[in-house]
Amino acid sequence: MAEFTMELNDEQKEVRDWLHGFAADVIRPAAAEWDEREETPWPVIQEAAKVGIYSLDFYAQQYFDATGLGIPMAMEELFWGDAGIALSIVGTGLAAVGVLANGTEEQIGTWIPQMYGDVNDVKVAAFCSSEPDAGSDVASMRTRAVYDEAKDEWVINGTKTWATNGGIANVHVVVAVVDPELGSKGHASFIIPPNTPGLSQGQKFQKHGIRASHTAEVVLDNVRVPGSCLLGGKEKLDERLARAREKARTGGERVKNAAMATFEASRPAVGAMAVGTARAAYEVALDYARTREQFGRPIIDNQGVAFQLADMRTQIDAARLLVWRASWMAVNGKPFTAAEGSMSKLFASETAKKVTGQAIQILGGNGYTREYPVERMHRDAAIYTIFEGTSEIQRLVIARTLSGMSIR
Repeated sequence: MAEFTMELNDEQKEVRDWLHGFAADVIRPAAAEWDEREETPWPVIQEAAKVGIYSLDFYAQQYFDATGLGIPMAMEELFWGDAGIALSIVGTGLAAVGVLANGTEEQIGTWIPQMYGDVNDVKVAAFCSSEPDAGSDVASMRTRAVYDEAKDEWVINGTKTWATNGGIANVHVVVAVVDPELGSKGHASFIIPPNTPGLSQGQKFQKHGIRASHTAEVVLDNVRVPGSCLLGGKEKLDERLARAREKARTGGERVKNAAMATFEASRPAVGAMAVGTARAAYEVALDYARTREQFGRPIIDNQGVAFQLADMRTQIDAARLLVWRASWMAVNGKPFTAAEGSMSKLFASETAKKVTGQAIQILGGNGYTREYPVERMHRDAAIYTIFEGTSEIQRLVIARTLSGMSIR
């Protein structure tokens, strides 16, 4: 087990500086254009693939970093560049985490490479969990998967929404209900291979922020996939469902559902994304306050501005520490006995929203225009308190964990 540390080692610092350079030289100059276009920035993803950032190997190296700091460090630097473009680069990772959390070694080896493609032909993947009537309330999920034993196939029907890369993905990971009586414990995850009949893109959403990231509905109409596309396999699913049925009436040991396993693994990473956006806005505001003069002196000389910057930096550092703690705990097998993963996502998300708003205030009228990036950063930051579990859901998870009670 790695010791918890707040100091990156030399190798991590080298990776951090490399990522920061890519974010500064490639991502940030393209940010305004792709935000306006509201399209997937394929050329930037291609550049990321060429240098090795958009690849299975890179994310595997960060994911298996024994300190747990590889992923949050990478997320912070990329999202410092621009949240929309960065999400287009890392969005495939959520589907990959879904496979890593629930799949067999064979499934991991087969499907994750197909999610990324190669340098000459980049691909993306999508994780599909939310539905029009089932966002935070995963127990209300309606997408059904029925097993056709004669053909060893699963037949999937339903509509997913808010899917990053939905419809344009090479590989979709879909969470569906296999036993409605068990609620959220009756869910399972499935791989939908490329060009599977019956899968189509529904509505593409025009969003307030992260507009360079493709978000759409995914419609599944009698989609048939081989039995081997059930993540974890049929035997493991049957065992899990049997345990859930046995404990349903007694309120015994909690059984994870497929979507929650993915979210629990990814929440600190989302917190790191928020830290990156907050840090970017803070740095713009700090530079502006040092150089902008009013009444014959830089505005940072005014306590009203200086104290805001002090609070912004303090909150960003606190958010990063919560993210790093949760990431270290996760990789070293430490249980989240106080919902530390949700804590990190909650605080970092709220910090990004607040700090980007303060940055606009410090820049005044300039901050409200598109000539300065803080306007875009503020729009982007709004998503962190919504996706991967709203702030209200994070608070509910934390409260339930601390009290041991089913707070509603």
